[in-house]
Amino acid sequence: MGELFEASTRAGKPVKHIPPAVPFATMFAMASLENFRLVVFRAVAAQLSFRKAAEELYLTQPAVSLQIKALEEDLGVQLFERTGIRVSLTRAGEVLLRYAGQMHALSVEAQAAVAAAVGERSGELSLGASTTIAQYVLPRLLGEFRAQYPRISIGLISGNTEQIVHALEKKQIALGFIEGPARSRLVRTEPFLLDEMVLIVPAAHEWAERTSIPSSEIPRMPLVLRENGSGSRHVVEQALEDRGIRRASLKVSMELDSTEAIKSAVEAGLGVGFVSRCALAKDSRLGSAFRTVAIQGLRIHRDLLIASPAGPDPHGLANEFRQFLLARVATTRSATARTRAARTPAGAPDK
Repeated sequence: MGELFEASTRAGKPVKHIPPAVPFATMFAMASLENFRLVVFRAVAAQLSFRKAAEELYLTQPAVSLQIKALEEDLGVQLFERTGIRVSLTRAGEVLLRYAGQMHALSVEAQAAVAAAVGERSGELSLGASTTIAQYVLPRLLGEFRAQYPRISIGLISGNTEQIVHALEKKQIALGFIEGPARSRLVRTEPFLLDEMVLIVPAAHEWAERTSIPSSEIPRMPLVLRENGSGSRHVVEQALEDRGIRRASLKVSMELDSTEAIKSAVEAGLGVGFVSRCALAKDSRLGSAFRTVAIQGLRIHRDLLIASPAGPDPHGLANEFRQFLLARVATTRSATARTRAARTPAGAPDK
């Protein structure tokens, strides 16, 4: 399983887009047959921010403003209300957005049909993943998938579990990858990968040299946790409650929005915290800046989950990627089991 976590990203920087292995101009032509101004319009309408739309499209903010102004002049209507720093759609903008979405879907369908006519696979795959999965699990797997289908354009947004589930409900993404329960009747989940949450403490902490601590000691220490809505936080709090440690008894000193932030806070001596074991696989600070400490009688395992809209299985590229992941993980688990069996002497228990 460890090899699934080999991909690295810059610390604290979630992957937002995996572009095709072609120049940007070619990528854009492949990714959309629709009018460029409509592409810009949809980006601004989705973000309700000219700055964020510019970042998403790899354009400057003035270039985005010029495209919207030209579109408004072509149509003879105002598409956005701009009041201070707030941006909102006008009634005309809302109407155009509905049709722009339909035109985009049709262009994607046309692109895929043209590629299929010559025996190729292409199109757009929109994914969302909670931050730990986006940073430490998916990059390598996305690279392997894209190697099979180089004409596919992959978009990946990251957020906490609650945000990814919301994006699925709004049909902003085709598949989600989350770390806690979906808590939505509109979303279904299936296990994807087994993970473990581990306790990390500063290297100079009083627990650092101990092999383990009783769970009863946790409430007396300042604790650095993920924000509310995070699947990681839910899993940790639930596991502690199952051991009789109520949420209200925890001394939460900081709430942070990423695993990297928690590791940095622990390194700075601001408290102890829980992080995914996969987030430590390639961290050179482990052992020198912070250390893991076992909790007596408690191992916090959790399933990382594939999330999709309730109903039939996903179709198209979303289902192909889902099947690719499930097959990839099954292969890795089988290889790990064979390795363990080979290392276990005959007649010895396999722990």
